[in-house]
Amino acid sequence: MTDPGQAFEPATGDGAGDTSPGRDAELRTAYEGLLQIRRLVNGPAGAAVPAPWELRQPSRAVALVLEAAGIPPSALDADGSRSRTGYRVTASGSGAGRVEVAWVGPPSGGAAAEEQERLKACAAVLEELGWVCLLYRGPRRRRFLEVEPPH
Repeated sequence: MTDPGQAFEPATGDGAGDTSPGRDAELRTAYEGLLQIRRLVNGPAGAAVPAPWELRQPSRAVALVLEAAGIPPSALDADGSRSRTGYRVTASGSGAGRVEVAWVGPPSGGAAAEEQERLKACAAVLEELGWVCLLYRGPRRRRFLEVEPPH
């Protein structure tokens, strides 16, 4: 459980995978807060587009949306090796305000076989909340989403 006064950290897919009691409640509260902030600061667009804080912290915002949608994040074990298949959110090298979402997992864990379907599911969730998602094929022919705010 998050310490009082400490912000909720959504799972980016590069952590150990927080399974602490109360995490689900904290996740719901954080996601509801995201939607409420959108309604308050976005004027007529309301919850349909990212709020200014999301544009300053897109990795955190995208990870929060994916985790709240019930899409599993990847995780690392104590040695830093992938221990669970799921999404991984990282800053994009192609520009500020953009992030990449990849579908990764342990070696020979089948992540590559399911990545297109799973990334399309990630894109559907993100696009519903106003993010623009483009599916690319990167190194070793692995797919990833580039996620950016609306223009």
